[in-house]
Amino acid sequence: MTKYGLRARILAYTLIPTLLIGVFLASYFTVSRYQQLENALIRQGVNVIEPMALASELPLSNRNREALNRLLSNIHRNNSPLISAIALFDDQGKLLVTSNYHKDFNVLSLKDGESIPLSTTVETREGDIVLRTPVLSDAIKSEAIWEDVAAKPLGYISMQLTNDSAMLVHYKETFMAGLIVLLGVLLSTLFGLRLIKGVSQPITDMITAIYKIREGRLDTRVHGEFTGEMHMLKNGINAMAKSLAEYHEEMQQNIDQATSDLRETLEQIEIQNIELDMAKKRAQEAARVKTEFLANMSHELRTPLNGVIGFARQLQKTRLSTNQLDYLTTIEKSAQNLLSIINDILDFSKLEAGKLTMEHIPFSLRDTLQEVMTLLAPSAHDKGLELSMRVDAAVQDSLMGDALRLQQVLTNLVGNAIKFTEQGNVDVRVDVSPASLPERAALCIHVKDTGIGITDQQRRQLFQAFNQADSSISRRYGGTGLGLVITQKLVQQMAGRIRLHSEPGVGSVFSFTLELDQARVPLAEPLPLAELSQKSVFYQEADEFSYRATQALLREWGVTLVNESSLSSCLDYVLLGFSPHALPSEIEQSISQFKQQGHKVVVLLSSTDPLLAEALINSGAELCLTKPVHYQKLAHALTQPNVLSLPYLLPATQVALPSLAATQKQTMRVLAVDDNPANLKLISALLSEQVSQVDTCSNGQEALNLATVNHYDVIFMDIQMPLLDGIQATQEIRKSSGPNRHTPIIAVTAHAIAGERERLMRQGIDDYLAKPLDERMLAELIRRFARPVTTPDASHSQINWPLALSRAGNKEHLAKEMLRLLLETIDECEPLLNKAVNSELESQTLHSAIHKLHGGSVYCGVPQLQALLAQLEQALLAKQPVSAIEPELLELLERFAQIRHQAKHYV
Repeated sequence: MTKYGLRARILAYTLIPTLLIGVFLASYFTVSRYQQLENALIRQGVNVIEPMALASELPLSNRNREALNRLLSNIHRNNSPLISAIALFDDQGKLLVTSNYHKDFNVLSLKDGESIPLSTTVETREGDIVLRTPVLSDAIKSEAIWEDVAAKPLGYISMQLTNDSAMLVHYKETFMAGLIVLLGVLLSTLFGLRLIKGVSQPITDMITAIYKIREGRLDTRVHGEFTGEMHMLKNGINAMAKSLAEYHEEMQQNIDQATSDLRETLEQIEIQNIELDMAKKRAQEAARVKTEFLANMSHELRTPLNGVIGFARQLQKTRLSTNQLDYLTTIEKSAQNLLSIINDILDFSKLEAGKLTMEHIPFSLRDTLQEVMTLLAPSAHDKGLELSMRVDAAVQDSLMGDALRLQQVLTNLVGNAIKFTEQGNVDVRVDVSPASLPERAALCIHVKDTGIGITDQQRRQLFQAFNQADSSISRRYGGTGLGLVITQKLVQQMAGRIRLHSEPGVGSVFSFTLELDQARVPLAEPLPLAELSQKSVFYQEADEFSYRATQALLREWGVTLVNESSLSSCLDYVLLGFSPHALPSEIEQSISQFKQQGHKVVVLLSSTDPLLAEALINSGAELCLTKPVHYQKLAHALTQPNVLSLPYLLPATQVALPSLAATQKQTMRVLAVDDNPANLKLISALLSEQVSQVDTCSNGQEALNLATVNHYDVIFMDIQMPLLDGIQATQEIRKSSGPNRHTPIIAVTAHAIAGERERLMRQGIDDYLAKPLDERMLAELIRRFARPVTTPDASHSQINWPLALSRAGNKEHLAKEMLRLLLETIDECEPLLNKAVNSELESQTLHSAIHKLHGGSVYCGVPQLQALLAQLEQALLAKQPVSAIEPELLELLERFAQIRHQAKHYV
């Protein structure tokens, strides 16, 4: 919309009303005056034509044309400016006489068929007026007055009047009206201009002054003599400008003062930044010192613990008395507790530093949870507690994630529940939750106890480091106060959430949620579901939660559950569950009762006492299983005819150590290096049980001397040693041209901090073994680096089947399935490799294929292929062109063919 200025508005508001009023008045008076002139003209014409009609009666009756002609001509001459023409018509409408020549007498005559009017009529036309009046005889007139008779005219006279004079007068008056309107407009214009001069110009001056003030020229003032409101406005603007100038001056002073203060503040901040930088460096140094302290503490504590735990286990393999075995077990448990405290402190340090990484590997959820329950069952049974676990049937079993960290979380929660519960139950329940994606599985794990409970005030400090709910609890129950802190941080790092509901004196429920990827293949040992579905079982259990858990498991397998009232001789098994407080005599009586009825009895005990289990078996029980019952053990117990021959159904303490001792020694020569005599003696003893020859030395220089003259299959190297440490000795061995340049070197160290493994492997170490030594891990490394002894061509084998089995948890079906999946991945990647060799593939696409293949090779026992893929992946990450790694790609294609050929013997 157009914005008009004040000048235009004043002129518009002044001129437009004047112009409109003048035009309306002039138009009104002009039209009115014209109508008056026209009416006067008609009256004058009527005054002429009607007497003329009376005068022409007699001549018309006598048809005296001459007299009529004189009459019309005389009247026309006397009124010539007014009359244009006069014509006399008879009663038949024929023209008799005219006053002058007329070019078109039809204008004066009546239309055809129109009767002669009885009175004067007026017809107004453009430019003239036509009057018509009848010529009546006297006799007709007199009769028409007294009688109602129809008058019959003798004829009629038509007279054409010109309105030129009236139009002339009309034009004059219109012109005068226009002059008057124009004069009014001029006067309004003069008044408007005067008003503009008196109002608009001062306002314009004030606007100009305001613009200057806005630009910062605060000394601007409005000058001139104004009256009324303009004078007040001028004074207001000048006062405003003065106030702004004063405020600006004051503000400038404040800015100067603030600038000065800011300079001082910046100087202080700069000083503080220097101090903070120094404090940061001190904090970094303190963190480094802390890391070194933790590493040294780990080393110094683990080194003697390695000897204590190791030799305690070695002594347990010898013939000992009952008291001696009990003492050794106590020593080992105490050392393990101390090791657990060290591990908690190190885990807490890793979590605080954000350096704890999570694995993403396939695992069986039920097997993982069952291992924790089996491990913690003895401590619960020793306190007379009922320990049970129930996994919902809808929970996905094969998952991807960090199984060890999940076990650590569950161990902390269940261990705390057992620690703070004096009587009652510790129950674990695993439910399914809605997952965000179809390929993921969501879990909700609850750990419920009937312990002392926690108040709201205690709950606030529960997840704080080195703290427990109550100081008295810390004295009574012991512990570092790190378990729940580590648990919470581990759950959060696995993108989960942990919650607590507790009532003092009633118990607590810890719940945590996780969402994990589903594994592609089933990982658990398959159950004989077809056989289980044909079994009928009577189940009796004293504990309600244990009853529901085992009953749900049996129903999930399709086992028919029989009521006590429906017992018959065709029943397959009787399951009897007993509480921790059940007397052996009561258990034996129940077994005897069902044995007399001809039933096979399987006992579920809240005890790990092998003597009790043996006594119950001797009294008639087919088998004794420890609660919480292992689902695979229970399934095989119900389906295998000779359950006593199954080694995994026996107590763990009877099979754990002998199983290692019974393994066949590998034909290998190994070198063990350690500066601690006790540790060197221990590792030498452990290696002597698994390999044919063991050499030892106490420092890196001796190890280098021995490695120069002797060939070893594996070298176990301590890291911190005098003269020459483990890293330097390893690098010297790698540089030399001796027989052990490519020999696998395993670091044996008590440094258990984050990144230690990666650091050692970057410096030439092939693998890592932490102290205290785990005998099974040591055996695994021996099997991994053992020399093949089957056939001469075995040295060129691409598939290390013992390694594949160990990677699959010694589950042959899983190892075969993983190898089959690797072959499928090889089939997918081989066309891409051929394109890469022919320079038809981008390095980014090739890297994706190599990375996928590398990830699949980790779990398949193909170390040579894995090493080659790792080398290729590192080269592609370093942005090397495809042409630079063409020899490695060709070697990879050859290994593909070898793996396909060798895999036929396994899948």
